[in-house]
Amino acid sequence: MGPGDSGWCRQKGILQAGSCLLALLCLGSVIYLYTHLQEKVQSSENLLLKFKQLQEALSAQVQEEYELQSWLKQAIQKERAEHKKTKEEFELFKLEFEEALNKEKEDAINRYVALPSRHMILKNQHEEAKKKLQDLLVLYNSLKLENRRMLESHNQKYAQLKREHEKHMEMLLNMISKLIEESMVLRNAHEEVRSKLHSAQVSCVACR
Repeated sequence: MGPGDSGWCRQKGILQAGSCLLALLCLGSVIYLYTHLQEKVQSSENLLLKFKQLQEALSAQVQEEYELQSWLKQAIQKERAEHKKTKEEFELFKLEFEEALNKEKEDAINRYVALPSRHMILKNQHEEAKKKLQDLLVLYNSLKLENRRMLESHNQKYAQLKREHEKHMEMLLNMISKLIEESMVLRNAHEEVRSKLHSAQVSCVACR
């Protein structure tokens, strides 16, 4: 082996070492980018969870809570599925990293913007329900007062009718008492006439 071959071997070794170093750097960059994406996804999930807890506190009186929870679960499952798919397609991830990161950021921003809006809708619905409840309470109190007034009026009318009935019954009793007295007088007069007639008949028979 001559001097030229020795120099070529050294150059070849340097190139191989450089290629290995470059490959390691590329692999490290990819791992760093992948870790960074995981942090972004985790940050987005934490942000979603925080707003979900706030939303659940206000949506206790709203029927749409189950639909929203279902939507959030589907969104998280979709994110996890995409994350798993990204891990399985690691080689393609190197080329699609920027696009996936931008899409992830856009989705997180959209969800971040949508959740406060949804929170405001639920809050408005809560205030509206509270106002309706207050209106119903006012109506209930008004009806209760009106019912009390009607009851008092009915009681007064009943008392008046009762007094009139008692007065009428007293008049009827007095009338009945007078009729009984008159009947007794008529009966006594009838007995007296009958007695006189009998006496007169006896006298006539004696005269014969």
